[in-house]
Amino acid sequence: MATIKTFEDLEIWQLSRLLCQEIYHIIENTNLKNNYRLCNQIDGSSGSIMDNIAEGFERNGNREFIQFLSIAKASCGETGSQMYRFFDRNFISKGKFENLIEQTETLSKRIGAFINYLSNSEMKGSKYK
Repeated sequence: MATIKTFEDLEIWQLSRLLCQEIYHIIENTNLKNNYRLCNQIDGSSGSIMDNIAEGFERNGNREFIQFLSIAKASCGETGSQMYRFFDRNFISKGKFENLIEQTETLSKRIGAFINYLSNSEMKGSKYK
């Protein structure tokens, strides 16, 4: 396993950033930008995934990190739910929808696996050294 020195090194953060970029691309290139409430909600929830991963990492303790990862996982679910509204309101194609749902499901599973890993780890974080 590679050494993780910054939150940017975490694969889950990298994947959440890519998801956030995809959503922003949809916002900018569809009429979704005219639906302020939905646009604002999904921009916020997708950003919350990557932001909570980063904030939890910077807490330097596994307990707090797990708490923030749990919030990131919930934001991932929220983002996935909002994608159904994207699709139902014809902002994205079926293929794009399926791809984005797969991305959110994969990300959610990986965040969950990382939570399990940290929960079972002997390491408690650098603030406890």
